[in-house]
Amino acid sequence: MASDSDKDDRNALALAVLRICVGILFLIFGEYKVFGTEFTLHGGFQMWIGRFLEEGAYPFMKPILRNFVLAHGTPIAFLVAYGELAIGISLVSGILVRAASFFGLAFMLTLFFSSNYPGANVAFWQYFGASLDHSVLAFCFLGFLIGRADARLTFGNLSKNSNRT
Repeated sequence: MASDSDKDDRNALALAVLRICVGILFLIFGEYKVFGTEFTLHGGFQMWIGRFLEEGAYPFMKPILRNFVLAHGTPIAFLVAYGELAIGISLVSGILVRAASFFGLAFMLTLFFSSNYPGANVAFWQYFGASLDHSVLAFCFLGFLIGRADARLTFGNLSKNSNRT
């Protein structure tokens, strides 16, 4: 029978692996936006906001997207690009995981309300079905905030681990 210490260690390892996998996704998403110019300088961000407005923003988000986000499209595109890259670096390295998870959760909720509206007259469960691409990552970030996602496999713990005898 496994001891509580072994179970805690396996859980910490599982949470760390999930954290790193989510971080890799954000590195991929952020990398092409930061090192390319289509998203930030050539209308890619604005194209996505336009699609959100046409296809699935929650009604309360539409004025925000139209009047604020599109009006400041280029700076916000850079914020999104570098934010995704920073979240990815943080999650993969294990440094500032809670801060990155807070901003990742806020980002996922923003995307959720900007793009996952199934319509006014749909069954309650369809709100959840329409949101899977953002809600699953939001739940991961929530778990990283609540748990100790930085307890294992982190660059921040290397100095702590090297002092153990």
